[in-house]
Formats: sequence, structure tokens, C-alpha cells
Amino acid sequence: MDLRQLRYFTAIAETGHITRAAERLGMQQPPLSQQIRALEKHLGVTLFVRHPKGVRLTAAGTMMLGDAQRILGSVAALEERMARVGRGLLGVLSVGFTSSAAAHAFTPRVLRACRHEYPDIALRISENNAAELIEALESGALHCAFLRVPVARPEGLRFDTLLQEPVVLALPIGHPLAGAYGPQDTVPWEALQGQSLILVRRPGAPGIYANMLNLLERHGVSFKVQAEVDRMMTNINLVAAGEGISVVPASMQGVHAHSVTYRPLPPDTGLQAPITLAYRKDDLDAVTGILLDLARRIARDGAWADRGAAAGPSA
Repeated sequence: MDLRQLRYFTAIAETGHITRAAERLGMQQPPLSQQIRALEKHLGVTLFVRHPKGVRLTAAGTMMLGDAQRILGSVAALEERMARVGRGLLGVLSVGFTSSAAAHAFTPRVLRACRHEYPDIALRISENNAAELIEALESGALHCAFLRVPVARPEGLRFDTLLQEPVVLALPIGHPLAGAYGPQDTVPWEALQGQSLILVRRPGAPGIYANMLNLLERHGVSFKVQAEVDRMMTNINLVAAGEGISVVPASMQGVHAHSVTYRPLPPDTGLQAPITLAYRKDDLDAVTGILLDLARRIARDGAWADRGAAAGPSA
């Protein structure tokens, strides 16, 4: 017995007539009758009683009809669910982000839009540093991740730069540079001479902080690396504790507003903090494509901008 025979049986039972059932099924009457006789032989029961005006179900046929309709209904529902999965409209999407990427209004805007536009996609969200997010992408534990500058670019991953924003200087409240430069004053690189820096990076890895160190060296500025940490929030916590100074993406201004102050840096140095979307090149999961298209559209349209790209500067 197969699903085709169940469909044939159900069509005849519901119409009460083999000819009308054949018309509904888009087939000729003789092969339909042959299939029903084969089904009856396979089951060892008579399903229909023939009469001049059509057919009626036997007791065995009546018992079978309810089960057949439930099975066919379940199959139809399964086919519909699988079609939705194939279009990326149903499924589970594992998304990671760094704390600094999540601080930008763009990232939560994309995730909110995904929940709103695709309510049948279950989002599994996690936070980690960039290195561990990349490792999770490689292993298949994540579908995609929002981060800043990749610390590595494995062959099997793609990295789409969606947005760019400037970085700002983060200083402990009461730091001499906070007194020497007002909230709108640009702090020149030379003013960082001899400062203790807190960096968010793996030693020697590329990224915002490696670029900043290169800029300082080009300007002849000597400095001390006070600490290298894994996460941006750890970085700002250490600045708040007075351990040193750092730079952060402009969207993180306002974090620890009572203990950290922020100042702009020279705009012509090219030091930028991108929002990067990372994913596997060979990912065939349609839900990944849904999020990629959504993120690119929101980035292109600037649909996140009215939600507040940054928390605002803190004096």
C-alpha cells in the first residue's frame, strides 16, 4: 500500500463514484478500478460495494477512511512545512555577535526585523568574541555572526562589510585628556604619547586595534599596552576602573556614562569600525540566505538609522 492508493481510495469514498473520482484525480476509470482491486487484494478486505449509481463503503472501508484522511492530511502538512523550510520561511537560525557589534543599532534592528517578518524562524542568539565566533562558524555551530574586523579569514567563510562607523577615544572620568579636550574637540594622535592602552584583540591579530597601533607608530607616538582583552565590554570596564585608555566604536558611547568619557579622534586617518556579517560559503540552509538578504537590505536602505545608531556622547 502506498500514498497514491490511499489518495485513490479516499477520492472514491468521498465522491461515492469511481467515474467522478477518476475525473477529480485526472485519470481514466479502468486504471483507477485496477488500483482499488489491487489495494483490496493487498489488505484482504473488500472496501467498496458496487451498485448501479456508484459505490458505498463497506464496514472495513468506513473504518479505513478516517485513518486514510488523517494520513493524507499529515503528509500534506509535512509537504507544506518542508516547502516552507526550503524557502527559508521555517527553521532554526543560529546567530552570534560580538558585544561591540550588538551595541550598534543595526544589529538588533536586523534581528527584530527577522522576528517580525519571519515569525516561523526560531532565532538562537549567542554572544562571543570574534575569534570564537569564527571558530563556531567553521564548525557549523553558527549559521552567521555579526562582528567588527575579523581576526582571521578562513578559506571556507565569507565576510560582508555592511556598515562603517568611526571610533572614538574612551577615557576614565577625570583623565587629563578629558580636561584638555572638550566633548566636541578632536584629540590628535600625538596627545596619546606615553598613554597606557587597553586593546581588544589577540596579540598580533589584525583588526581595529592593530590598525590603531600602526597609526600611533607612524605618528611617532610611544605607548604602553596595559592589557589585551577578548571583549569590548571588558575593555570599557577596565577604562572605567582607570586602568588605561582605549578606542571604541562610536555606537558604544554612553556605556559607563558616569565613569567613562568619550572624545572624537582625527577623521582623516581611516580608522573605522565596520559591521561585518560572517557566514559559510557553502551554507545551503535557506534560513541563512533569508538573514543575509534582510541584513543587506536594511544596511542599504539605512532602515536602522532612525532607531539611534549610538547612545550619544558622554562628557
